[in-house]
Amino acid sequence: MHQVRIHGRGGQGVVTAAEMLARAGFLAGHEAQAIPSFGSERTGAPVVAYCRFDERPIRTREPVLAPDVVLVQDPTLLVSEDPFVGLAPGGTVIVATEHPAAEVHDEAGPAADGARVLTVPALRFAMEALGKPKPSAAMLGAYAAATGIVTLDSVQQVFRRRYPGALGEQNAAAAAQAFAFVAAQVAELAPQEVASRA
Repeated sequence: MHQVRIHGRGGQGVVTAAEMLARAGFLAGHEAQAIPSFGSERTGAPVVAYCRFDERPIRTREPVLAPDVVLVQDPTLLVSEDPFVGLAPGGTVIVATEHPAAEVHDEAGPAADGARVLTVPALRFAMEALGKPKPSAAMLGAYAAATGIVTLDSVQQVFRRRYPGALGEQNAAAAAQAFAFVAAQVAELAPQEVASRA
């Protein structure tokens, strides 16, 4: 089973991101599940949602405590929410920030040991494409590039279906930008990762 935890703030579309990721997973041929985590959410408050993929029916419904991938839609949450907690060994953390991945990894300290940290300017891509700070499509495009669990096409399809017309196309464009950005990062990291295992 592949498990994802998404951290963000109220108003950023965290719950929608989990739902859209599950739909993209279904289109990619997986059994998929999205789980929102509701509390006293308000605009700007920390929000968490979860997603699971498997090749068999998923029976569990509890929150994801040991994610394979963590998506962080707001970099300020790196300090207040400690999104590295419970990350599976060798797991991936994708952070929406303009800062380089190595800098984020170093600032996280021991919490990031053994993790693959990737960064993507998701808010910039969202503002350029949508004119709004809604990074979900960009983060899911980044996830597709980092993991291969879903495809860019499946991510774009679910946003186009959910938001027919211009808004769907804008989200698809943000996802494509993020996919290309992270794919380049992954390609650059691949030789280093092979060398570190040698």
